[in-house]
Amino acid sequence: MTYDLIVIGSGPGGYVCAIRAAQLGLKTAVVEKDATYGGTCLNVGCIPSKALLHASHMFDEAGHGLAPLGVIVDPPRLDLPAMMKHKADTVGANVAGVAYLFKKNKVDGFRGVGRLAGPGKVSVTGLDGAVQTLETKNVVIATGSAVAPLRDAAGAAIEIDEKVIVSSTGALALEKVPQKLVVIGAGVIGLELGSVWRRLGAQVTAIEYLDRVLPGFDLEVATRFQKILEKQGFAFKLASKVTGVTREGDGVSVSWSSVDGATSDKIAADVVLIATGRIPYTQGLGLEEAGVVLERGRIVIDDHFATNVAGVYAIGDVVRGPMLAHKAEDEGVAVAEILAGEAGHVNYNVIPGVVYTAPEVASVGITEEEAKAKGLTIAVGKFPFSANGRARANRETDGFVKIIADAVTDRVLGVHILGAGAGELIAEATVLMEFSGSSEDLARTCHAHPTMSEAMKEAALAVLKRPIHI
Repeated sequence: MTYDLIVIGSGPGGYVCAIRAAQLGLKTAVVEKDATYGGTCLNVGCIPSKALLHASHMFDEAGHGLAPLGVIVDPPRLDLPAMMKHKADTVGANVAGVAYLFKKNKVDGFRGVGRLAGPGKVSVTGLDGAVQTLETKNVVIATGSAVAPLRDAAGAAIEIDEKVIVSSTGALALEKVPQKLVVIGAGVIGLELGSVWRRLGAQVTAIEYLDRVLPGFDLEVATRFQKILEKQGFAFKLASKVTGVTREGDGVSVSWSSVDGATSDKIAADVVLIATGRIPYTQGLGLEEAGVVLERGRIVIDDHFATNVAGVYAIGDVVRGPMLAHKAEDEGVAVAEILAGEAGHVNYNVIPGVVYTAPEVASVGITEEEAKAKGLTIAVGKFPFSANGRARANRETDGFVKIIADAVTDRVLGVHILGAGAGELIAEATVLMEFSGSSEDLARTCHAHPTMSEAMKEAALAVLKRPIHI
């Protein structure tokens, strides 16, 4: 049997690509090296982390957020195994859902390590070592990413045991709440998982090489966000680098110094989370042997997701652009449509990003710093949730909405939100920007009252220098 398309990897990019291709009439198969479908996102990433973020937020609210509403409860007790079961059940439902969708759309699944084995061929090495070769007209590489290693002062990679020195995978499966947790990296993953264990009782210290948290996000939003996290109990050591991580008894010692070398010290911890980023997973795929060009570990593609080798395409974390599940999904749909003769396309200027802490941070488009660096003339409108009626009623007044528009055309170039439900609110901005909308378009759109979304309208009005409620 010859397939029209074989997708290597069943994460968000891979499984969505396979399903869309099958919908378009292409005979499609997926090769997955792990025991379950869904990749990092569904198994040890996006989905389980959100399950624990939600559960830990509920625990924190029960302990600190209900009394002001007149709801008096006994101090909550943590049942960590039950919380972990909620996480496992959530993962299981999503993984089973992918398997069902493959069956529904007649996508064939092959378990094992996929590898390019020559023109039109993919070899699959099963867990038993047996190798079978599949024939296909096209291949899409969608193998995602892996944890980026952290190196000590001598250049040696710090060993991750997923018990005391953990990656995001181990941080999602701790058997008890650490008394002291050190997070190396103050980006999205570090702050999300740090939030989980902080809410459950851990003392959390985040060490970040840069002089700010959330690199890549709007600086004003990130600065305010850091202050909110500090009020919640986070401690930060910014402009600092880790020089060593050493096991000491049942715990670990983290050596660090300031980037300028002026200060240095050690921190004792029960658990250290290495959250210094991710790297493309391209090993063992036969790319070099096939002649596929890579640049800094990423597969080089053209505007139609094609590599330099005929019939080989790539999407998601292994190619350029942000390492986001929804970006990979859109690319999966686009390449499937291109292979079916349609006009697949991804608008990279309108890809939202979300930090699922409490409050959340969400962003789409360019930041104020990026706009200024490009020499753009902009108008900025901001509106605080402290002036929003629904936010007051919900006691969720931290944060604000910030809208960046072109000062001449009024086209919205970026929207940045710090606040409760920011990850949902950003969808309105994403749709607006997808249709090249202006701040006036948003300002003249009727929003239900009272809702948190009214802060979006007011921020748009603020771009026009005429907000109503502030």
